[in-house]
Amino acid sequence: MSDLVLPVRTERLLLRRYRADDVDALHSYYRDPVVARYIPWEPWTREFAAEMVGRRIHYTGITGTDSRLAVVVEHQGEVIGDLILWPADETLSRGEMGWAFHPSVAGRGFATEAVRAFLRVAFEHCGMHRVIAQLNARNEASARLCERVGMVREAHLRRDYWTKGAWADNVIYGLLAEEWPGR
Repeated sequence: MSDLVLPVRTERLLLRRYRADDVDALHSYYRDPVVARYIPWEPWTREFAAEMVGRRIHYTGITGTDSRLAVVVEHQGEVIGDLILWPADETLSRGEMGWAFHPSVAGRGFATEAVRAFLRVAFEHCGMHRVIAQLNARNEASARLCERVGMVREAHLRRDYWTKGAWADNVIYGLLAEEWPGR
């Protein structure tokens, strides 16, 4: 485990802390019904985007059970997505990760590159031994992303949670630190 230094740079991306001026950039994709389809919220209003950015500015590291680490993903100076990591238990050694990306960048490998870099943060900087992602079973794009970064499909829970007026199946992907391809 080592100190986290942000921003994290990859070949094409910059993963950095949230800033107050990120509201419009995040609103530009979270307001899209296609993006909101599989996340817990309805499409974001600008006011809700401002509220969420205001919260996520303070999500700067994994320090306790209620802590979070949230970053925005930039490509050539433009925000194209965001990632969040939180502890899955009181030991802080198990984490859960989530993400969203602007539909305009789909199919270019940016999400894969960003999630791989964020897994490195989870394992090397946060000292986690296991990271999971829980998805709506219909979210095929995120399932493929999990598989591309080396995560293993561990469970399919039928009608596991209530969302947007219906029961949804939950799929859980997991990756252990020793299985991580970037090790």
